[in-house]
Amino acid sequence: MNHFKVENNILQFDFEKCIYFLENKGKEHFGKHFSIAYKDKPIIYKLLVYFIMDEKSCLKYNIDPKKGILLTGPVGCGKTSLMFLMKYFSRVKIPAVKPTREIAFEFIKDGYEVINKYGKQNISYCFDDLGVEQSLKYFGNECNVMGEILLSRYDLFVKNGVRTHATTNLNAIELENMYGNRVRSRLRELFNLISFDQNTQDKRK
Repeated sequence: MNHFKVENNILQFDFEKCIYFLENKGKEHFGKHFSIAYKDKPIIYKLLVYFIMDEKSCLKYNIDPKKGILLTGPVGCGKTSLMFLMKYFSRVKIPAVKPTREIAFEFIKDGYEVINKYGKQNISYCFDDLGVEQSLKYFGNECNVMGEILLSRYDLFVKNGVRTHATTNLNAIELENMYGNRVRSRLRELFNLISFDQNTQDKRK
């Protein structure tokens, strides 16, 4: 399937065909229960124009194509699934989706090298469920693992333009409480914020 094409230097795509493709790929990866809700289409449209790098539409929706995506919303609204499926549309380097809980457990095992692994390599990551991990100890030293990684990712973004993406159930105040004001200020520069309605129902029920 051709998701998009360029005619007369204008990027064009058929949104409904993309939705149909997403729904079928979603069923293939996540099961027959997967479906695209009508009210989620505005969110999906913004994700699509970002990942196919439709600069005109990005400008219209105040999306900076040089930044990453912070996709927020309540538990079960489909954030992780959508970020995974965007690999079929991406014109930029496809992010590896990595649960933050797994990174936290890696820290317990391998220590501070984990911060270098995810914070300082020129690899695009999508950190899934930002905020569900906890500050953990390595040989008695407590560390806010994802907070340190995000600070390093900011430096990587400034120096090399490497994008970072994330999903989270938390709002801005909750993120600041967990990671501190210093990290929150970096988040504004790292990410475009795209949010599901907080009343979106859990699709996994």
